[in-house]
Amino acid sequence: MSSSDPPDAAHRAAVRRVATGVAVLTVELASTPHGVTVSSLTAVSRDPLLVGFCLHRSSSCLEIVKSCRGFAVSVLNATQTTTARWFADPCRPRGRAQFDGFGWQPDPVSGAPVLADSLAWISCRPVANIDAGDHELLLAEVVGGSTRDDGQPLLSFAGQIHEANLRAVPARATTR
Repeated sequence: MSSSDPPDAAHRAAVRRVATGVAVLTVELASTPHGVTVSSLTAVSRDPLLVGFCLHRSSSCLEIVKSCRGFAVSVLNATQTTTARWFADPCRPRGRAQFDGFGWQPDPVSGAPVLADSLAWISCRPVANIDAGDHELLLAEVVGGSTRDDGQPLLSFAGQIHEANLRAVPARATTR
């Protein structure tokens, strides 16, 4: 198979086996809040502290996020499946109405909504966007954030959302 051949079903299935956290990216632009679910949030660098995420080119939030000076990311917990599905629904209302029924407070750095009960929130400053096929990869510097002391993550795995119940694996001494 050459690099120009399209991926087959087995290739796509293999990539879908990469588990990722689910988050809602929010931005406040011209006094109007916007939000979108992302399931590709990843840590990219420790120095500087960078995160990355992808948005489909057809996402109504892509141009908004690219034009903003800062945004927030709410990392969802295992009980926030409804929240993830709501902000992924292209038929949800736009603007402030999409946040009706959700507890939130403004991010102290960007002013974007930070969703209540999230495992963590991250304040971000965009630094780059890269063409990535039918998506754009956006890189952002972390300029603030906080975490909760309890809770489990909401995960995207094999094309579905999963309520995780993680158990830490004890560290083992290597014998090599």
